[in-house]
Amino acid sequence: MVKEVRVGVLGATGTVGQRFIVLLSAHPYFKIHALGASSRSAGQTYTKAVRWKQSVPIPLGVRELVVKECKAEEFAECQVVFSGLDSDVAGTIESAFRAAELAVFSNAGNYRRDPACPLIVPLVNPSHFDIIPYQRSLHSPPLQKGFIVTNANCSTTGLSIPLKALEDAFGPLELVMVTTMQAISGAGYPGVSSLDILDNVVPLIGGEEEKMEWELSKILGGISPDSTSFDLHASSPLTISAACNRVPVLDGHLECASVRFLRKDKPSVEAVKEALRNFTCEAQTIGCPSAPEQAIFVHEEPDRPQPRLDRYFQNGAGVSVGRVRECPVMDIKFVVLVNNVSIGAATSSIINAEYAVAKGIVA
Repeated sequence: MVKEVRVGVLGATGTVGQRFIVLLSAHPYFKIHALGASSRSAGQTYTKAVRWKQSVPIPLGVRELVVKECKAEEFAECQVVFSGLDSDVAGTIESAFRAAELAVFSNAGNYRRDPACPLIVPLVNPSHFDIIPYQRSLHSPPLQKGFIVTNANCSTTGLSIPLKALEDAFGPLELVMVTTMQAISGAGYPGVSSLDILDNVVPLIGGEEEKMEWELSKILGGISPDSTSFDLHASSPLTISAACNRVPVLDGHLECASVRFLRKDKPSVEAVKEALRNFTCEAQTIGCPSAPEQAIFVHEEPDRPQPRLDRYFQNGAGVSVGRVRECPVMDIKFVVLVNNVSIGAATSSIINAEYAVAKGIVA
């Protein structure tokens, strides 16, 4: 049994921070020890500082916690720090926490392209944790405990899981085309104006397409034999084209993908479905408590998955895939649903931390 692990949450009053708190309040061994937010909130109890937007009440264990400024010395007793900070402030703060020998699991995008920071979807590429010793060695003096791990953009996360299953079963992919229909919660709070999103679809999410097209190669690629760099899928370059749209759905990103394999004999639809159903990951096999029982649930109904019906299956920790069929332009096409506020955000960071604890990366 894992002993109690003290954790902190940065950006605790924001929507991602609130989601961290909901998930952590029921965790078997992560115990919330400190909450951090802006100087405007610091010094207040959490109940007074937060504008709570979750569908459950504020957990009892944090209501009277006094919010601290996001300074490393305020979190010195924490073994793990989860960051739900906005990207405009996350970079400097997370770097300072790492330098103070704290293990930082970030939902922000600041370090996703850092060549020494792993970009980890916990159901896909936990082997990228192997670069942590090298990341620590780059500091002077070398760090003993501090590091930063990032999780991916929410839409990238959802697509990477079935793509990983397909590459494991049938070899490298060559081309991926994806069109996303992304929920408004992905824009944070207050998010998209009602005049923009009601009775409408917005065919632009700033920077989202570029994130998907770059992040997938880092996630699906390997790590060098000496664990000092990522190969970005270089042995079989992967071309990705993404078109991202904001739709009037609260939670749950739906993505329509077509893929082409490098191999010339494309797999059958039934073989693809079987590969997706049978896909398992190390986070499941080593018993990470937040990992889903089934990483990919394959729907046989012709009109599933749907955000309203399927986004909280398995607490939103896995993905749902449906409409698997032949593609007349590529090889195979399918629909994937990802809960953008769960496995697409806070749940990924939490499973990453569970994995790090299980592997002794976090003492």
